[in-house]
Amino acid sequence: MKIWVLKLKPKYNNEEEAYDACVADGYIKKLDAINTERIKSLLKNSDISSESADTLAKTLKQGDDKWLTVYTLYYDALRICAEAFLLLDKLNSSNHLCLFSALCTKHPELELDWGFFEKIRTKRNGANYYGEKITYDDWKNAELQIKLYISTLKKEINKKLKNSE
Repeated sequence: MKIWVLKLKPKYNNEEEAYDACVADGYIKKLDAINTERIKSLLKNSDISSESADTLAKTLKQGDDKWLTVYTLYYDALRICAEAFLLLDKLNSSNHLCLFSALCTKHPELELDWGFFEKIRTKRNGANYYGEKITYDDWKNAELQIKLYISTLKKEINKKLKNSE
């Protein structure tokens, strides 16, 4: 059975354009306060996702279909870290595109690549909503950058949490 995938032109040309649309559409919300317990809990959940992915990855052969699970667990770990980081700015969004565009727009000092976020977000959405396959090669092409971004965000979150105590 052949699956046809419609490749659409990206809706936004860059993170600023996406961020502005997200704000205008109400997908990015300003919060009244910083909930440090929620942030700490999110970091723990991110660790659980990435540790679970690592445990699974050790058991898989390259041709195994379960690389989808490794990929999506790490995607979730990264998304959760992005959410926790933005909570420190009193910002929240349940829309992943808006979450990542806010992160990149509000924090250029982190030198995060919005194009990479879009690549992994659309890959994950393709699997979740359209039944696309995620392979070992897909995971290997994203692994280093996902792990680097998770590490960077956690380091910055922990630094900000220590400074607020």
